[in-house]
Amino acid sequence: MRRMVWRRPVRGTLGGLLALGLLVPPPAEAAPPTTVTGFVDSYPSVASAMRAAGAPYADWVSSGRSFLDFDPRGDGRIVEVLGDPGTADRIVVLVPGVASTLRNFDRGLGGVTRRAPAAQARALYDELHATGPGARVAVLAWLGYDPPDGVGLTAARPDSARAGVPALVGLVDVLVRHRPAATVTLVGHSYGALLLGLAGPALPPQVTALVSVGGVGMGVDRARELGTGAAVWAAEAPDDWIRWIPALRVGDVGHGVRPATPGFGARPLPVDRVSGHDGYLVPGSDTLHAIAQVVLGPDATTNGQDVR
Repeated sequence: MRRMVWRRPVRGTLGGLLALGLLVPPPAEAAPPTTVTGFVDSYPSVASAMRAAGAPYADWVSSGRSFLDFDPRGDGRIVEVLGDPGTADRIVVLVPGVASTLRNFDRGLGGVTRRAPAAQARALYDELHATGPGARVAVLAWLGYDPPDGVGLTAARPDSARAGVPALVGLVDVLVRHRPAATVTLVGHSYGALLLGLAGPALPPQVTALVSVGGVGMGVDRARELGTGAAVWAAEAPDDWIRWIPALRVGDVGHGVRPATPGFGARPLPVDRVSGHDGYLVPGSDTLHAIAQVVLGPDATTNGQDVR
């Protein structure tokens, strides 16, 4: 794996990430961390922690994959990085939804690969390169919060998403501090869209798009209430079971109008060749290609078209 180093102004960033809870020190049995100059240089220490944790995590590192964060405690936390955020002009952070854990991060919930955050991030990364050859992009599969364990009362409440907001905003702040000229797109699947909505008011202007795919809600009833200047996009397939979730809020239960509902005010994404709740980020889906166009912008795509 090629080692990437940030310039002098970012020294000390790892300490800030540790304070924010975005990174955790490797377990005691892991090799001591190397001296770092920026958060991407934490890759070696995170890799050491994953090797110490054994299979399958050690195998992921051995295969050349890069990780920014790893914590095997509880349901786990992990952040995989595709591409080089140190040089990227377009950065995407993918936020998964309910029942996503370290254990199914790579294999998918129920062993279904299309549900795996790692597989979804890889599909989006590959689509970005196919849509905009030569574009400098990076995709982060961010399991940096603790989603609800399943569909039920916990998932009907915003507590998990609310608790994850500081970590997501902190990560985005670090990314744009290093690459202030880059644009950032946040993609939230299912319950992950709620986290995006709650984070909206605290996001920096470099976040130019919030994308909901199969989103349960964003904590508001209208896109204009999100408190962000980012464009809001949404996709919801006709056979997505999320359509059966009531679009309401009663006290602290419910997440409001679903983002793909016309009255919400999000820009619609195509859902051709999308099947069910977990088919948006599958290779070949029109939603996946449209998200790549949103990320890259019309000038960077092969056909110069804009999904708007």
